[in-house]
Amino acid sequence: MSQTATSLSASAAALPRNAHWPTISLLLAAFTWTFWSTFASLIKDWRTDDNYSVGALVPFAALYLLWADRHRLAYIPLAPCWWGVPLILLGFLSRFLGLVYLFESAERFGMLLAFIGLVVLLAGAAVASKLKWLLFFLFLMFPLPGKIHNLISGPLQTFATKGAVFGLELFGVTVAREGNRLVLNDQTPLAVAEACSGLRMLTAFIVVAYAFAYLVERPAWQKVTLVLSSIPIAIFCNIIRLDVTAALFLFTNSELAEVFFHDFAGLTMMPLAVILLFSELWILNKLLLPDDR
Repeated sequence: MSQTATSLSASAAALPRNAHWPTISLLLAAFTWTFWSTFASLIKDWRTDDNYSVGALVPFAALYLLWADRHRLAYIPLAPCWWGVPLILLGFLSRFLGLVYLFESAERFGMLLAFIGLVVLLAGAAVASKLKWLLFFLFLMFPLPGKIHNLISGPLQTFATKGAVFGLELFGVTVAREGNRLVLNDQTPLAVAEACSGLRMLTAFIVVAYAFAYLVERPAWQKVTLVLSSIPIAIFCNIIRLDVTAALFLFTNSELAEVFFHDFAGLTMMPLAVILLFSELWILNKLLLPDDR
């Protein structure tokens, strides 16, 4: 095993640096041609599925994070490595299996795996290792596989309904609940549909929290805490959105409630989530000992 690793390392040095641009152009063209249909279907999902529309922002956010990290990366020498080839082949295999078994997520994961292989092949393992969290961030641009989506969406919808009932009753509104259907003050019906589950808010908040955690200079445990906390923050913000919408249905009219839920709520919940993340970061900073700062 050590001899194999040594030979691969030696082969890496043999990659012609002066021939980089023709090689890079050829590999990128082959990658684009191979995964064009996969990326086109991904764009279609971003445009048609509100739950995962935030995925369209992930590549641009990744480019910004890469630019923000440029000074730290400038000190890492490029050392092309043949270890990227197995990753590329594994990505192609994943795409092939996805096509054969009609499993679209396998095609998409294969596309990203092949891209990571290209990074290793052209820039080296050291660069890929330094970019590992940024490369992992790119997984957030993919919609969840259908089975995982169903496992998450249903419980989220139920939890959102129960949370909305708790919040409304806390403010004196009488609520009768039948599944995901509510009756407010024995007169106003309100259905908590699947679109109200908060999955869209959850995916958006995770992307924002991940980018935020990547940018801030904090210990690793704080970064992980920030990303994980985006889940309860998203659920909390979605319950607030449902409670305000229900109150508007009850005390004003359905048109105003619909406008708030689909338009205004989206503009207010994200700033609220960012404020909560900053507040959490301030609290976490207070937990640090002077020697850890």
